[in-house]
Amino acid sequence: MNRKLALLCLIIPLAFGIIRAQSPTVVVQAASPAPIASTTATPPSVSDSKSLPTLIKLLQEMEATNEETLKKQEAALQQLDDLQKAADQVKAFSQRG
Repeated sequence: MNRKLALLCLIIPLAFGIIRAQSPTVVVQAASPAPIASTTATPPSVSDSKSLPTLIKLLQEMEATNEETLKKQEAALQQLDDLQKAADQVKAFSQRG
């Protein structure tokens, strides 16, 4: 009897220690001011005729990147819709039986 009690007294604290070690802890990062980027661009002047093609090229690259991102997002949304349909089917089948 004493042996079982001693073993139980050792196991319970160990179990609580393991459970506490596995519980997730929430870490809140301190709020720091984000660097402010200037969103207003000055239009190129007439003397900046060399920078105009560079800006056009940059805008075209940005547009291509945005299109790729939109395609990836559309594919992800389609996958989510398919998963939702499959989940609805499983739910319907589980309610029947």
